[in-house]
Amino acid sequence: MNAQQIETAVAAAGLPSLPAGANAGFEQYLALLLKWNAKLNLTAIREPAEIVQRHFLECIQCAQVLPAVSTLLDFGSGGGFPGLPIAILRPQITVTLGESQAKKAAFLREAVRILGLKASVFDGRIETMDASRRFQAVTLRAVDKMAEACSLALERMEVGGWLVVFATSSTETMVKNAVADATRSAAAISWTDSIALAGRDDAFLMMGQRTV
Repeated sequence: MNAQQIETAVAAAGLPSLPAGANAGFEQYLALLLKWNAKLNLTAIREPAEIVQRHFLECIQCAQVLPAVSTLLDFGSGGGFPGLPIAILRPQITVTLGESQAKKAAFLREAVRILGLKASVFDGRIETMDASRRFQAVTLRAVDKMAEACSLALERMEVGGWLVVFATSSTETMVKNAVADATRSAAAISWTDSIALAGRDDAFLMMGQRTV
């Protein structure tokens, strides 16, 4: 898919238009993803149009609704979702792509270099990150052991920072319980209303602001 086709897909999903140059960035990202996916399992989806529909659009929506923050950790970034789209669309945010698998981390570094993004890659397990590092937002999408990941994510958040989780009705309660258990207070995160993801059934963004 080219930049124009990506722009058309964004409009068809009912999302705001992308800023000038962003569609070209997504075209580059898609080409790089397809190239690396031939030898590295970044996504099980192989068709370009499906990648745009399944991955790009909901990550674009996340970037568009994300509150004003200056630093963000994409926990378990994998193929760069949603960290790379956020870095493309919100260049004022310093994005850290957390990915412990070496080959996927190599892909992320190449993507950051080619796309010229204000982002860096942390290629270790998040629990080994320097304890002093804190972020104004942490994103979680399709990570393994989500409950454990939520707990670790909270350790990386500033007070007043945002936890952003791609969820479904089957995972929503688990996420909220994991957060409450990790903070020992259900009120430690003030959850906003969930945001339905465009073109997806039973999929939404959970966004909560850390209060303590």
